[in-house]
Amino acid sequence: MTDMAGERDVVDIAQRLIRCRSVTPDEGGALDYLQELLASAGFTCQRLRFADKDTPDVENLYARVGEGGPNLCFAGHSDVVPPGNEATWSVPPFAGEVHGGNLYGRGAADMKGAVAAFVAAACDYLDAHGGQVPGAISLLITGDEEGPAVNGTAKVLRWAEQNGERLDHCLLGEPTNPASLGEMIKIGRRGSLSGTIRVKGRQGHVAYPKLAVNPIPGLVQLIAHLLARKLDEGTAHFQPSNLEFTSVDVGNPAWNVIPAEARAAFNIRFNDKWSPQRLEVWLREELDKAAGGEVDYTLALEPAVSDVFVTEPGELTVLVSAAVKEVTGRTPELSTSGGTSDARFIKDHCPVVEFGLVGRTIHQIDEHVPVEDLEALTWIYRRLLDAYFERFGASQ
Repeated sequence: MTDMAGERDVVDIAQRLIRCRSVTPDEGGALDYLQELLASAGFTCQRLRFADKDTPDVENLYARVGEGGPNLCFAGHSDVVPPGNEATWSVPPFAGEVHGGNLYGRGAADMKGAVAAFVAAACDYLDAHGGQVPGAISLLITGDEEGPAVNGTAKVLRWAEQNGERLDHCLLGEPTNPASLGEMIKIGRRGSLSGTIRVKGRQGHVAYPKLAVNPIPGLVQLIAHLLARKLDEGTAHFQPSNLEFTSVDVGNPAWNVIPAEARAAFNIRFNDKWSPQRLEVWLREELDKAAGGEVDYTLALEPAVSDVFVTEPGELTVLVSAAVKEVTGRTPELSTSGGTSDARFIKDHCPVVEFGLVGRTIHQIDEHVPVEDLEALTWIYRRLLDAYFERFGASQ
């Protein structure tokens, strides 16, 4: 790989991105900077602003260089979570400073570092090949991954489809490695389903319990029943599904009042043995058993559901794994662990895998990433570009 100095150096790009205060849904100048840099490298850039009811407007960027296919897309996000109390950081969260061989700042690991590596690798590939690509390289960068995810990747993909932009393969740069770069590639994610159980009672004075109906024992009964049930033992690519209660509340500030209602919120992370529809049937059957006709309950499921998916090991996973091993010397595990990501939208359009930085400090005070990991990740993406177009390129 050629030297990447000055404005196309990965550390410099990452620093400039971190200095953009792009807390969801604010663009913060991050996409402006990326658009200018990519356009200067020969990319055609589209700024896409989407809106929807009850959600903030969001800016997104789709940049492409090359004609026809195959189109290898690097996907990611420029938005970050809030820094929290900035006084508790050892360095300012939006300064992008390097100390002790680490780049500090909100988004360093999640995931402005990977976005910088995308850009540096793509620009270096173009420099090495006279600006020519035997197909296309694209970048899909959203400003809505850390937020509602309504006006981001899903709508950019819809726009791309409507405008004849086909993605053949995609690498999403979320932080995938638990402790060391090269440990893990994500090839899928479990699904996510959330809901609320409400148990109705009758409000009354605690001194006269016979005149009231306390909903709390009934809710405890339902919760205990569900927690005692095992959804499954896991599958070939996935961990066991799990149900976790995340909130129990009665909204009652008084010590001497029996509440009228008790409610519990929960989330299920499910594998490929389940669908949202089957889970709803299972939940209602189990709750009916637990209620025994004596607990007056309702079940409401949230409309936002993340489907389970897996990219079966194949040519894409082989190419990414080989690039990782070539640079790091590690053979990465193909995993489906962790939470949701925008891969849940991309998988409906093309095969997608995830590989990025180490995620140990994401969303934390003093989020940081080793500079050597940033440089190694750039080499991995650069090697992937070579291997990808050697394998799939239009000239082959």
